[in-house]
Amino acid sequence: MTPAIFGIAGKTLSADERAFFTEADPAGYILFGRNCETPDQLRALTDDLRSIHGRERLLISIDQEGGRVARLRPPHWSGFPSGEAFDRLYRLAPASAIEAARANAEAMGIELAQAGITVDCHPPLDVRQPGAHDVIGDRALGSEPMQVAALGRAILDGLARAGVAGCIKHMPGHGRTMTDTHKEMPTVTASDEELEQDIAPFKALNSAPIGMTGHLLFTAWDAENPATLSSFVIEEIIRKRIGFDGLLLTDDIDMEALDGTVPERSERAIAAGCDIVLNCWAKIEDMTAIVERLPGMSDRTAARLDAALADTRISAAASDKHELLAKRDSLLALVEQAA
Repeated sequence: MTPAIFGIAGKTLSADERAFFTEADPAGYILFGRNCETPDQLRALTDDLRSIHGRERLLISIDQEGGRVARLRPPHWSGFPSGEAFDRLYRLAPASAIEAARANAEAMGIELAQAGITVDCHPPLDVRQPGAHDVIGDRALGSEPMQVAALGRAILDGLARAGVAGCIKHMPGHGRTMTDTHKEMPTVTASDEELEQDIAPFKALNSAPIGMTGHLLFTAWDAENPATLSSFVIEEIIRKRIGFDGLLLTDDIDMEALDGTVPERSERAIAAGCDIVLNCWAKIEDMTAIVERLPGMSDRTAARLDAALADTRISAAASDKHELLAKRDSLLALVEQAA
């Protein structure tokens, strides 16, 4: 198996993609808006991917946070608020915010499971910092680490109740970024002591099944390599200090924060200690070169992958999605009632 997650170009698999995926046997896939037209079409696509591999528990992922980061949108799917909505409620009524976040995530997970999606790249545990770039912004669950952890735990729990694995991101913390990593690499000059605030939510949720790195340079830890490509950050900070032993994905390896070719970046990320390379853009030439450069999946990564997907399912939901959404809305309304 190739330790990579690949994107798909359209709403159905092309003949070239089918042949390539059959041969390459990637760890999984990631979906975007370009892949999602209707519920029936999307389920047919994910079923088709499963038929290639013969694995019921196949890693099929998506970025479905709510707000501006949502690949599934109305009218075919529900609308979900950004993290900021739960942040506001938490400052008023913490227990209500936790319950609202859990209900929201379970409803979201029900829709994902029905579509045949097993992994949501959610929640972001990045601690919001004043004056930082808004690439995180209203996606954040707050500016206080333990609040972020409490809401993040509720989101992971809600997704798990629906049979979907969550993925905490962006380790070791994206909240201080002053630039957008899609376009350039941020340099974070905070001290090791200051960065304890950034890693605190990840420490609290270090038993999450899946995590994702961020493409940021932390001068206190490695002045030459961004986290995704830094063996020190991955081994000493993510694995040891944070204590995360789950499946570690890179953020999209195609982002302009990283230098070198996409296959070169992929090789460096695996060598640094990442388990899986995430490559989103469905460019056959890049994907082919990634497969050529990467070693086969290690036994440790395979075990982490199996563990991450162990409790996922695409069966009928046990809970009522509409009741969950109604509960969420009634709790979020407390903010307006208190204004």
